[in-house]
Amino acid sequence: MQIVRTPGSARAIARTLLRPVGFVPTMGALHDGHLALVDRARRENTSVVASIFVNPLQFGPTEDFEKYPRAFARDAELLEAHGVDVLYAPAVERMYPPTFATSISIGPLAESFEGARRPGHFAGVATVVAKLLHAIEPTSLYLGQKDIQQAAVVRAMVRDLDMATNVVVAPTVREVDGLARSSRNVYLNATQRAAAPSIFRALSFVAEELLRGERNAPRILAAARAMLEAPLVWDYLDIVDPLTFAACDPIVLPAIVVAVAKAGVTRLLDNVPVAGADGVLPLVSMERVIPLVSQARVR
Repeated sequence: MQIVRTPGSARAIARTLLRPVGFVPTMGALHDGHLALVDRARRENTSVVASIFVNPLQFGPTEDFEKYPRAFARDAELLEAHGVDVLYAPAVERMYPPTFATSISIGPLAESFEGARRPGHFAGVATVVAKLLHAIEPTSLYLGQKDIQQAAVVRAMVRDLDMATNVVVAPTVREVDGLARSSRNVYLNATQRAAAPSIFRALSFVAEELLRGERNAPRILAAARAMLEAPLVWDYLDIVDPLTFAACDPIVLPAIVVAVAKAGVTRLLDNVPVAGADGVLPLVSMERVIPLVSQARVR
């Protein structure tokens, strides 16, 4: 596995890779959710690139940029073991030199829920992903379902700016008890960790009610909110339109049940997409396999 540190070197090496090229962007502190994305990219592409970059633009002034877990040596070993050909790991100074002043705004899609609670967050996400895509020029970009509003924002940016990249959103990887895998789970104490699976149980309850035909959103959501176990508290729990991320009123399927629960200062995101009459889940990409080019992979 080659490790590159600058946009220019990343672009030069990426252009030598056999296509199709799958790209998995991360902020490091890898867990099985990240590795599932890498494994899917490996199955569906001839070459795979990953990145590790803790992006300061998507952290607010009171958020955990400095404390965000970093384990580069371990992460690099894991990526190489899972078949990554190139690891792009730029320094902040190379991504955002002193003259840097550009930001990408997505509009109303980025203004509700996470966008409302973390002003500027999605502009930071869109900007860094655009820079990464320009450096790597991948065939497909692989994102996780857990950060589903973020995935929707990136997909909208790729569409609106005519970027020649396919966006794949892979299902959330969960612990045995249902908790979504997240780098921030390491912040949970034992009591918080024991209560955390109740988030997914509440989301699943809402999804099951919608699939049974229930359309009384206040009743469903009230019952689900009561399922959250202390010491966790809800930040939000709602049913949203997959295209706009506005709360559904009235409820029309497909929809996405979105939630954030707070465990002290740690915010735990999760969601459950609910299919429409065609059985297709909103935003989440079905598994597909791209035939490999019949040539040796570039290492």
